[in-house]
Amino acid sequence: MTPASLPRTPSFRLDGRRALVTGASSGIGLGAAAALAAAGAHVVCAARGRERLADVVRAIGAEGGKAEAIAFDIADIAAMRDAIGGLEPFDIYVNSAGTARHGPALETQVADFDSVSAINWRAAHFSAAEVARGMIARGRGGSIVTISSQMGHVGGVDRSVYAASKHALEGMTKAMAIEWAPHAIRVNTICPTFIRTPLTEQTFANPERTRWITEKIKLGRVGEIEDIMGAVVFLASDAAALITGTSLLIDGGWTAG
Repeated sequence: MTPASLPRTPSFRLDGRRALVTGASSGIGLGAAAALAAAGAHVVCAARGRERLADVVRAIGAEGGKAEAIAFDIADIAAMRDAIGGLEPFDIYVNSAGTARHGPALETQVADFDSVSAINWRAAHFSAAEVARGMIARGRGGSIVTISSQMGHVGGVDRSVYAASKHALEGMTKAMAIEWAPHAIRVNTICPTFIRTPLTEQTFANPERTRWITEKIKLGRVGEIEDIMGAVVFLASDAAALITGTSLLIDGGWTAG
């Protein structure tokens, strides 16, 4: 075999591609935006807070990346559609917008159930559809990645509503992947374990809960935002060209048993 006959690794680069990241002002969404920009994508950073988004765009620009900001509430479906529909179609969509209201199932309030469902599932569904509509009209496919959770595959104490919303995302992803495959649109989820972000600060403030978490994670440590960034680039890139309708678990072995 000559060197010229060796197979070539597909590129992880995203030069010339447009990406939309929701929940981009902090946490995993911020990490996703930074990772995509570093890989060459032009990133549209979306969240509710204009000032924090402006800081993100400046930081990406300072690192040589290309980014812009757009502020909207993803739970407001009409506003979300107006915002996304008014933009040039995307090649990549990473939805990292999410929320959590944990508590015993017997004490779940209707308002908490509705709030988690509206952001974690309902908004995820309609925003993915809006981005896919643009991808289909343009006719060159794309990659849609939703930040789900290991709780989309297992259960957890005080997490009946949160786990339900993430299980819903997993089913939604499989269905969308089948439906949009003829348009070369890939649809997947990333399912992290507990990651240190502003959303998990309250959990890690509890020593007993932190000890339980680290005991469940087989690698013996909680996750950091950097643990997610490579997976985002991978699923967005040509290196994942045959991957759709599935989930990438980044859980340190939590769900292995």
